[in-house]
Amino acid sequence: MTDAAAAPVTAPAPDERPPRGTLRRAVRMLGLDRRRVLLAVLTGTLALGCGVALAAVSAWLITRASQMPPVLQLSIATVAVRTFGIGRGVLRYLDRLVSHDVALRGMTNLRTTLYGRLAAGRSEATLRVRRGDLLARVGADVDAVGDVVVRGLLPAGVALLLGAGTVAAMAFFWPPAAAALAACLVLAGVGAPLLAARGARIAERRAASARADASAAALTALDDAGPLLVAGGVERRLRELRDADRRLARAVDSGAATSALAAGIGILATGLAATAALVTGIPAVRSGALAPVDLAVVVLTPLAAFEATGMLPAAAVAVQRSRAAAARILALLDSADAPAPVASVAPEGAAPAPVAATSEALAAAAAAGIDDAGIQARALACGWPGLSPVLRDVDLDVVPGRSVAVVGPSGAGKTTLLLTLAGLLPPAGGTLLLGGVEPAHLSPADRAGRVVVTTEDAHVFGTTVLENLRVARGDVTPEEAVAALAAAGLDGWLTALPDGLDTLLGPDARTVSGGERRRLLLARALLAPAPLLLVDEPAEHLDPDTADALVTSLLAGPAAPDGGRRGVVVVTHRLTPLAAADEVLWVESGRIVARGTHAELSAGLLDYREAVRRERVTADQRERA
Repeated sequence: MTDAAAAPVTAPAPDERPPRGTLRRAVRMLGLDRRRVLLAVLTGTLALGCGVALAAVSAWLITRASQMPPVLQLSIATVAVRTFGIGRGVLRYLDRLVSHDVALRGMTNLRTTLYGRLAAGRSEATLRVRRGDLLARVGADVDAVGDVVVRGLLPAGVALLLGAGTVAAMAFFWPPAAAALAACLVLAGVGAPLLAARGARIAERRAASARADASAAALTALDDAGPLLVAGGVERRLRELRDADRRLARAVDSGAATSALAAGIGILATGLAATAALVTGIPAVRSGALAPVDLAVVVLTPLAAFEATGMLPAAAVAVQRSRAAAARILALLDSADAPAPVASVAPEGAAPAPVAATSEALAAAAAAGIDDAGIQARALACGWPGLSPVLRDVDLDVVPGRSVAVVGPSGAGKTTLLLTLAGLLPPAGGTLLLGGVEPAHLSPADRAGRVVVTTEDAHVFGTTVLENLRVARGDVTPEEAVAALAAAGLDGWLTALPDGLDTLLGPDARTVSGGERRRLLLARALLAPAPLLLVDEPAEHLDPDTADALVTSLLAGPAAPDGGRRGVVVVTHRLTPLAAADEVLWVESGRIVARGTHAELSAGLLDYREAVRRERVTADQRERA
């Protein structure tokens, strides 16, 4: 969790209609192959067309057979019934294969694009979104946008082609019945979906918001169950979850009436088409203008023709659901793509940060003789965009081999400072240079190659221990992984695992303790090639002795993969092991109120000295107990 509440990435409010073209933009990002889409529409049309043809041929066969003609006159119709019956099943299967292939490919393209643009965009776009909401946007919302292909666009195309073909075939038998069928198909295929869409529009936007709230509340309750239980916040989180669930149920129920009415209109249209065929066909039979056998075909065929339009009200609802999901995805992407404000200027005596491309910026910094592996902050202000800074006037130099500890009360801005130093948040003021260049002018890959940050809520994936460590570097060997886990104090834990590095972890490491999770994240960071390491609260959920040993090891400057010593900034509540730090910053009331070595602060700062004394008293009490 961050020190200050971050302004959320906004999406259209539940009662606000998404901007025009929202769904169109999202569908373009699916990267649909037009040939595959046309093939899906064709197979869907042929599958339902076989159903319509089966109804028509069956009606003719039954009626003609009642006249007891020679059997040979019925043989072609009998074969046709079997052909259309088998063809309907086979083509329906092919339709499912092709349409779902189109949708799944589109979801993959959209999710890949989403990940790529978020990784290359402004980091605060994802940092300021609740974890549950972020997972909903890259998960369920992407699926909802992909669903519009199978549940919305393809059914509409199939209904259009099938309706036109059926009306043309009916016109061959009896034009008045074809005209009535066309009118009823418009009623069922246009009027009913519009009514369903109108009722679903607000309901789906409210449901999307409620789903995100429910996901965020559930993840918070599961991931932070221990701290919430200690702090007495479990019941509050459960109330939030129940409230989101009730809002979701109300949103779904609010569209039930119009959905039912739309379905009723479809049934009514089917009955009207059949009735119109009877009303116009019976006099035609009496006058000899229409054969009795053809009357059966004219009356019964519409019953199958409306199968395609019967899917359209649900398709309209799916389109509204996809539009709401697309609005949430695009709000996230637009926030990530927005240009980051650059508030800093080069410090006196240093080369100004260039505004050219990354390579040119790095070359200019190197030519100016600026250290390409350090962080330099002058009068730095840290805060979330759109909010007041939570920390001001930070002067700090971090280079490989130097260790800095940041301590102070909760909410003082320590985590926000780390995110700013890592280039994940833009400076709210002052100067910040990373390798002599403003972080805003570095690509995400260049920033990651220079500094790695591990926050307390970093994600652990539901895969093996080794693959979780390879998030930092894809070529990590098992030997390197074992060494990193040992450096993080997890060698005993690794030995106890049933499959060692190949042991599967639960989603977000729910199968391990909080302390083990923190050290696993630290081991991942130690495997990154960056020469600078920023760590947020590595000692949480650990016993005092283990916590002090871990912090001391970090402040001693862990080795980088190239063999050099890393520069380290550690945010921690543990003060006892800070004698290993080159410098300790005491943060309070939005300022660095004191700085120096552990010994200097213990001697000169009353609050610091008292906090150290309380730690020692607590440790003595544990030993006596």
